[in-house]
Amino acid sequence: MWLFVAFLAVPIIEIALFIQVGGLIGLWPTLAIVVLTAVLGTWLVRSQGAMALNNVRRSFSDLRDPTEPLAHGAMILVAGVLLLTPGFFTDAMGFALLTPPVRNAVINYLRKHIKVQRFEMGGGPGPQRRPQPGARGDVIDGEYEDVTSPDDRLSPKHPTHPGSGWTKH
Repeated sequence: MWLFVAFLAVPIIEIALFIQVGGLIGLWPTLAIVVLTAVLGTWLVRSQGAMALNNVRRSFSDLRDPTEPLAHGAMILVAGVLLLTPGFFTDAMGFALLTPPVRNAVINYLRKHIKVQRFEMGGGPGPQRRPQPGARGDVIDGEYEDVTSPDDRLSPKHPTHPGSGWTKH
């Protein structure tokens, strides 16, 4: 229900603001402000998005919980969408989401209302490999020496010799 209200209210608010601001400063300055905020917002989203991506990478490499950096990155992405949407209300919401205190407040609100059932990362101090599907146990590293004579290696295999299962003939 609240999503329906948002889809109905946001365009009405934007139209009202366009009419008010356009009546106050004129058509071309209003359009210039909308384009300027889109360009400025794109630049800010790009720079903050790169920082958020670095924070996510750092949390993965340090084996820390990536929830908060991922949430910041998602909110920066939403801010970018809001800033590219023409309008004063969406620009204000987008610029607000670009400020870390607002993002932290949203994260704290979501933490109170969302319960994580399970979170799991590697089980030890270093990165761990999960076995691949179809893998059979540990890999054993070893050395070998070919004990057949050079003449045996050059001659073709005798057809009466049964296959060992280790090679394809």
